[in-house]
Amino acid sequence: MPTFTALTTLPGKSPAEELGLAMENLMPEPHGVGVFEIEDGSGLWEVGGYFTDAPDETGLALLAAAFGAKPFAVSELPETDWVAHVKRELAPVEAGRFFVYGSHDADKLPEDRVGLLIEAAMAFGTGHHGTTKGCLLALEDLITAGEVKTNVADIGCGTAVLAMAAARVWPDAANLASDIDPVAVEVAEANLAANDMVGALVCLEAAGVDHADIQAAAPFDLLFANILKGPLIELAPSLCAAVAPKGHVILSGLLVEQAEEVAKAYEAEGLVLTERRDLGEWSCLTLQK
Repeated sequence: MPTFTALTTLPGKSPAEELGLAMENLMPEPHGVGVFEIEDGSGLWEVGGYFTDAPDETGLALLAAAFGAKPFAVSELPETDWVAHVKRELAPVEAGRFFVYGSHDADKLPEDRVGLLIEAAMAFGTGHHGTTKGCLLALEDLITAGEVKTNVADIGCGTAVLAMAAARVWPDAANLASDIDPVAVEVAEANLAANDMVGALVCLEAAGVDHADIQAAAPFDLLFANILKGPLIELAPSLCAAVAPKGHVILSGLLVEQAEEVAKAYEAEGLVLTERRDLGEWSCLTLQK
C-alpha cells in the first residue's frame, strides 16, 4: 500500500497546532498528523500528515494559505519493510561495557559485555542515536570513576535502555523509568521482559517528575533525562529538586549548539557541569549537585 506525506512549516506553536487540527478534516483523511517544534532556534514548527490515499493538494494549499504556512511538500513513499530494513542497517552499538543489539545479532554479543536487547521495531531510542550512546558513555564514565548508585531514575525513558543499563550494573539499586507517552511505557516493559529483567525497575507514565511514586522515591543519586532542549530547560527546577546532594544528572537530546544554554539552566539550580561529550551533532552533559 502506498503512503503519502504532506509537510509544511510555520512560525509559532499555536498556529501550528491549529493547522494540525484543521488537517484532520481533510478528505481523504490523513492516517496521522504530527506537530513538532524544529529544534534549531528558528521558532518554526513542522506540521505533517500521513495518508494512505493521495491527499487533496488543493485543500492543502488552502490550509497553508489560511494559516500562513509554507506550501505543503507532498511525497509518495516507496513501499518498504522498514523493520527488515532497520535490522539490516543497524549494527550493534558498543558504548563502554554496554552492547546494544537486536535479536538478529544475538550471536555477536561478547561474553565480557553487558548486553541490552532492544529490537529494531521498538522506537524511542535503540542506542544507535548519538544521544543514547552519549548517555551510555557518560554512565560508563561514572562507573569507571568508582561511583555506586542506589536510587536511579530515567525520565523520558523511551525504550528504558538507560535505566536497564544502570540496573544491570547496580542490580541492588532502586530503579525507576518514566515517560509521558503510554506507548513508550509499554515498550519499556516489553524490553524488560525481553532482557529477563522483569521487576528490575518500575515503569511509570508521567510528565517529568509529576507522579506520586516518583516523588516518593526521590531524591535520586542518578537521574537520566534524554529528551529535548525545551523540556529539559522547563523541567530543570523540578528535576534538580529530585536529585540528592552529590547526585549526578545525565542530560541529552541536545544539539551541540544547545548544550551551553541547557547547562546554564541546571547550573542555576545548583548543579556543576562535570563532563560534556559531543557525538556528531548531539551533545550529552553530566552534572553533579
